[in-house]
Amino acid sequence: MTEQQILEGCQRQDRKAQQALYDRYAPKFFGLCKRYIKSKEDAEDVLIEGLYKAMKNIHSFRGAGSFEGWIRRIIVNEALMFLRKKHNFNLTVEISNIEMKSNVSVVDELAAQDILNLMNRLPTGYRTVFNLYVIEGYKHREIAEILGISINTSKSQLILAKKRLKQLISDQQMREVG
Repeated sequence: MTEQQILEGCQRQDRKAQQALYDRYAPKFFGLCKRYIKSKEDAEDVLIEGLYKAMKNIHSFRGAGSFEGWIRRIIVNEALMFLRKKHNFNLTVEISNIEMKSNVSVVDELAAQDILNLMNRLPTGYRTVFNLYVIEGYKHREIAEILGISINTSKSQLILAKKRLKQLISDQQMREVG
């Protein structure tokens, strides 16, 4: 089934089209959910809820941009709503004037699953801001609005996430060498 056939079928509430939508996008978007949410079960719940909302509101897709991008935004928003219910992002420490050298050569060599495992070891605030900024491409102003935090908190959470990831990578390398 083509994307257009899936879209039109879902607009008619055709079960086969809905199943095709799930089959096509669930594996990819489950990975997206796992980047935000540590628990596999919670990530699955967020995925199902997000896909349900996409199917329920499919009539609001107007064709501006990609259909997959539209669903992606719904899934990300669902993950953020889940995190907001579970975590208070305002209980974070703001820091300023921290400089961090960038060493990404080690990260380039890690497998995707290794990166996901490292990200799962980050505190929720760090992981969420890191995902939104580095992977989703949001600006700090947008992240601050989405999470209800200050721009400086968003920036500091990103800096701290990068520092923690760097430390986790370094620790992992030491265990492999030693």
